[in-house]
Amino acid sequence: MQQQDIVARAKAWLAEDPDSDTREELGKIIDVGDPGTLAEMFSGTLQFGTAGLRGELGPGPMRMNRAVVIRAAAGLAAYLKAQGDGDGLVVIGYDARYKSADFARDTAAVMTGAGLRAAVLPRPLPTPVLAFAIRHLGAVAGVEVTASHNPPRDNGYKVYLGGGSQIVPPADGEIAAAIDAVGPLKTVERPDDGWEILGDEVLAAYLERTDTVLTPGTPRTARVVHTALHGVGTETLTAAFARAGFPAPVLVAEQAEPDPAFPTVAFPNPEEPGAMDLAFATARRVQPDLIIANDPDADRCAVAVPDDAADGGWRMLRGDEVGALLAAHLVHKGATGTFAESIVSSSLLGRIAEAAELGYEETLTGFKWIARVEGLRYGYEEALGYCVDPDGVRDKDGITAALLVAELASELKAHDRTLTDLLDDLAVTHGLHATDQLSVRVKDLSLIADAMHRLRAHPPTVLAGLTVTSTEDLTRGTDALPPTDGLRYRLEGTYGARVIVRPSGTEPKLKCYLEVVIPVADATALSTARAAGTEVLTALKRDLSVAAGI
Repeated sequence: MQQQDIVARAKAWLAEDPDSDTREELGKIIDVGDPGTLAEMFSGTLQFGTAGLRGELGPGPMRMNRAVVIRAAAGLAAYLKAQGDGDGLVVIGYDARYKSADFARDTAAVMTGAGLRAAVLPRPLPTPVLAFAIRHLGAVAGVEVTASHNPPRDNGYKVYLGGGSQIVPPADGEIAAAIDAVGPLKTVERPDDGWEILGDEVLAAYLERTDTVLTPGTPRTARVVHTALHGVGTETLTAAFARAGFPAPVLVAEQAEPDPAFPTVAFPNPEEPGAMDLAFATARRVQPDLIIANDPDADRCAVAVPDDAADGGWRMLRGDEVGALLAAHLVHKGATGTFAESIVSSSLLGRIAEAAELGYEETLTGFKWIARVEGLRYGYEEALGYCVDPDGVRDKDGITAALLVAELASELKAHDRTLTDLLDDLAVTHGLHATDQLSVRVKDLSLIADAMHRLRAHPPTVLAGLTVTSTEDLTRGTDALPPTDGLRYRLEGTYGARVIVRPSGTEPKLKCYLEVVIPVADATALSTARAAGTEVLTALKRDLSVAAGI
């Protein structure tokens, strides 16, 4: 696009921008004549896909702003009407990020103007509450305004359809086409009222439902330190723990209240270095049984446990470890149905399900796929997402997952055992499933495309000294999986090593998921197995980084 075309597009945008903040920002950029910034904002359009929309706040079609949200809402409304749901209910939730309340209100206004019924949650609440509300109220769709664990300057727009599951193809493409067909903003009706602001009854119904993930009469003694990472999880999690009869969690005071600036962390993601430092410091002071962290919209759950060998005395569990612990706990509780996970998660879940004679299924990455598994009883993926009550919340839920972790820790505590002890048991029974991730954040998205092209053009034949025995290009799909942008490698030898490489769907990252499975004869062999696993994983990361040019 030529510079004069970009300037003309920016001026046209400025003329119809409904937000005084972005109008002022864009006006200054035009006056200064900053061609680089204008190009970033106007040389394309945020793509609406299976993750909805997500991006940096600011003016222009390549940013998240009120104009983009109004068009997205109008496109969603048009899609729902074309599906015969023109008089249906759309429930709207939002987190505490910058502009989230404005985006929620705009969505409600557009839905009302289009003839649908709209209901907005009463205040910033966890995403699982919105996912629950869709099913609870019989809505035809739901919208959650959130950027989850992205940086402070980001926001997003997540879309669910009836049943409470996130959109998948072909619905995402059809909604995107409807968004593209939206005309000038002045043609989108946006009344000043007409929608419902829900009271606390939906939250009360959600909290009442959280009790059902626990078994009546189980111990409730686990002492927990909790951090919401400046998000919206504190109120709902503490209420759920109180209802269940657990000791009140000790809050990381500096991070307990919502704050869109996320002042104490570089990235509000429990997996990022430094994000848990304040939680670790609080735990060293109060000596709890475990630490639980939610991400800012509280749909994810991270767990840390005491570990004398770890720096500072506490160790973060990997998402795969928590996933296996919850699976083992559900099996112990007599769960029936199908256990499911994404292809990037540990194969240990399949072994647990097989041993318990339960159904098992792998899906593409994301709960939009996991939630659609027939007969689902439990689903998880390694990025700290767990669905433990699919009949109530057809999505990952960091609140109910936290309750189930606390119940498991309490039961183990009653027998003078810990979560770490149970992980050791699983390793002896099923083999040590050691996992790791090579994750590269970029500013230039072309670097990710270049890395994927390099791996396809020159596929590695040896990684960590192990011959690559099979290479799958997942863009072609498989008998069990629809196409996706990813590569899967399987390696020779007794280690059962596996590597999956894919671009992140929500962040500017290239992600490489690594797993090594090492047989363990008995508990005395665990330390040797862990050392071997660490050695192979380290070599895999090194060699894969070279092969991908990252």
